[in-house]
Amino acid sequence: MFTLHHRYAELPASLWAACKPAPAADPRLVVFNAALAQKLGMEEQPDDATLARYFSGSELLPGARPMALAYAGHQFGNFVPKLGDGRALWLGEAFDADGERRDIQLKGSGRTPYSRGGDGRAPLGPVLREYLVSEAMAAMGIPTTRALAAVTTGERVMRMPPEPGAVITRVAASHMRVGTFQFAAARGDREALEALVEHAIERHYPALGEETGNARYLALFDAVMRRQAYLVARWMGVGFIHGVMNTDNASIAGETIDYGPCAFMEAFNPNQVYSSIDEGGRYAFARQPAIAQWNLARLAECLLLLMDGEENERVNEATAVLRRFDEAFAEARRQVNADKLGLATASERAAPLMEGLEDAMERGRMDMTATFDALYHLAADPGEARRDDLLALSEAPGKLAEWLARWQGEQVAGDNAERLAAMRRANPIIIPRNHRVQEAISAAEEGDYQPFYTLLGAVIAPFDDTPEARRLAAPATASERVLRTFCGT
Repeated sequence: MFTLHHRYAELPASLWAACKPAPAADPRLVVFNAALAQKLGMEEQPDDATLARYFSGSELLPGARPMALAYAGHQFGNFVPKLGDGRALWLGEAFDADGERRDIQLKGSGRTPYSRGGDGRAPLGPVLREYLVSEAMAAMGIPTTRALAAVTTGERVMRMPPEPGAVITRVAASHMRVGTFQFAAARGDREALEALVEHAIERHYPALGEETGNARYLALFDAVMRRQAYLVARWMGVGFIHGVMNTDNASIAGETIDYGPCAFMEAFNPNQVYSSIDEGGRYAFARQPAIAQWNLARLAECLLLLMDGEENERVNEATAVLRRFDEAFAEARRQVNADKLGLATASERAAPLMEGLEDAMERGRMDMTATFDALYHLAADPGEARRDDLLALSEAPGKLAEWLARWQGEQVAGDNAERLAAMRRANPIIIPRNHRVQEAISAAEEGDYQPFYTLLGAVIAPFDDTPEARRLAAPATASERVLRTFCGT
């Protein structure tokens, strides 16, 4: 199996609580990510029954030191000083083939000291959704936690109505969140805050190792800010809506973490919301950059407690870093836009052209993924047939035709193989569409996992143009649409 290390357990004990997983009644392996396991150091794969015991929590992985991690968080803007892993257990860290330390965590393995009355279990549906979406994101090259295994428990979890139980094993660069820093700050625990800063730098930002004093804290803040800006720019490029961008879901490592009511937008709508409880649209698609910056401001508040000097001076220094978010996001988004539109990376036309296309997509109720796929084909094979295919996607083709005239007046990827390849990599053929994910979940709840396996095979190869991918990539019909997804808690 893996060789597990426990560096996080060396941090102050206030930041975690030792806890054992609850054995499952009848664990059965649904899926195992053998390629990821091999990258984490697994030389020989155990049989399915052994894997099911390990990754349900019924039997501990050799060397595991299970514990629930503490954190606080702003949930929909309201601060909760003590949250923590209510249904997840950190087992340890494995070094991957690149020498990077990776957390291994069970999610859905039973109650912890942070469960706050919950059962600590996870339903099968959210487990399969996280597996599909996180692996699709990884295949598209978007920073994300990974899915190592999914196991059913042989039990029903008490939801409305009761649902089959399951456990997902998550692999992450780390599980440090903005909320982790907030937990220490809310307690006035300077020792824990200092330890978190040093651990974050050691693990994720070693190039900052020589900075000292206030410059060290500001350098860490700047590094986290830039990763968050890049991450959200990549989300926007594929229409991903996280759904619950609370501070406890904002990774210090800059990964997508905690897939709950997440979804990929279909008909382009900047105000699209998927969380059933986000009635005010706080986490709508177009608000994600602003929310990321808001979350970063909460991190700054924690770091200010460690900084020396007058309060106004400290606040001004942190604010100067925070204000650079807009520039960092714009730069990352410009690169994403240039690739998606088939422009040269340095093109100054990427932003205005993307704004124009987004306006045309919104007016024409155009499916975002299908639009960019069709645009790629037009760039690769300019001609009336491809142009007509793209125009046919719009309910307002006149607006789109005006935009196309401007786009075709720019240097597009059709005359440059390298940029055309970049355009393909920026525009997946298939995403885990809501209705396909729901089809897979509904079938699995009845004992049929083939739709899940079929969909998984397609979304982990999102740029492969196959008949199966094209079938699964088709937008939902009116009767198939799933407009909201829900958290599994």
